Amino acid sequence: MDGPGRTDPHGVRAEGRGGRDSGTLVSSSMASPKKKLQGLVAATITPMTEHGEINFSVIGQYVDYLVEEQGVKNIFVNGTTGEGLSLSISERRRVAEEWVTKGRNKLDQIVIHVGALSLKESQELAQHAAEIGADGIAVIAPFFLKPWNKDVLINFLKEVAAAAPALPFYYYHIPALTGVKIRAEEVLDGIQEKIPTFQGLKFSDTDLLDFGQCVDQNRQRQFAFLFGVDEFCIQRFINFVVKLGFGVSQTKAIMTLVSGIPMGPPRLPLQKASREFTDNAEAKLRSLDFLSFNDLKDGNLGACS
Repeated sequence: MDGPGRTDPHGVRAEGRGGRDSGTLVSSSMASPKKKLQGLVAATITPMTEHGEINFSVIGQYVDYLVEEQGVKNIFVNGTTGEGLSLSISERRRVAEEWVTKGRNKLDQIVIHVGALSLKESQELAQHAAEIGADGIAVIAPFFLKPWNKDVLINFLKEVAAAAPALPFYYYHIPALTGVKIRAEEVLDGIQEKIPTFQGLKFSDTDLLDFGQCVDQNRQRQFAFLFGVDEFCIQRFINFVVKLGFGVSQTKAIMTLVSGIPMGPPRLPLQKASREFTDNAEAKLRSLDFLSFNDLKDGNLGACS
């Protein structure tokens, strides 16, 4: 059924088959004539060491956690939750490679976010995603020198999609962070005629009228509509942590708590979640019976004292 899904604290965002991009995504429609992108799609975190380097060693464990503990077999890599735009191009390539390698024969679909300020870099990442066997690519609007209307934005997206012509293409709509206020409904109007590989939308915004129009006006098309605003999901916990201050940093701390996998701190300019946040979040999670790990060491929480 079309419409928004839910996000839970296990690193899985409900979108149509990952506001803020954290947690997991759930999809509502078919993404491709050959494969369906539906159900839960996890917007993956990029694990890091205390020194800000990517901790590739736990990604295999992360895959197993999603598949075996959460029943999630679709992921969205290098998005907002994954701090993709805080990584270098070479790091983004390596992260994508690791997820594809570790997810082989375990995950159903791996969509790589390849958006960048530079068209050439975005095309390079798109080509790389195709070369390593990813199942799709997604792109946000460039956010420094911004497209000023729908046609300019689609021209940019078209050039990126053309770099990986065999992969399903998704537009990642997150205006609160890009500053590009072109409505998603407007972008979708006629987009498949210009981008034949277009298969859907990852909608991370609070304008539910816009999202509803996207779904309603495209019912005859086999698009995937992914809804990814964490604040609209699992209300009892999210309402609690939003009051404490909630973002990528806090998501990493929460994911460490619920999975037992050390996600580490975020990369600058983001700061670690505070010890107060982590302690309060842990207490709330325990009260809701979300935690099964009783022996986590403080060093794994990625929070400052």
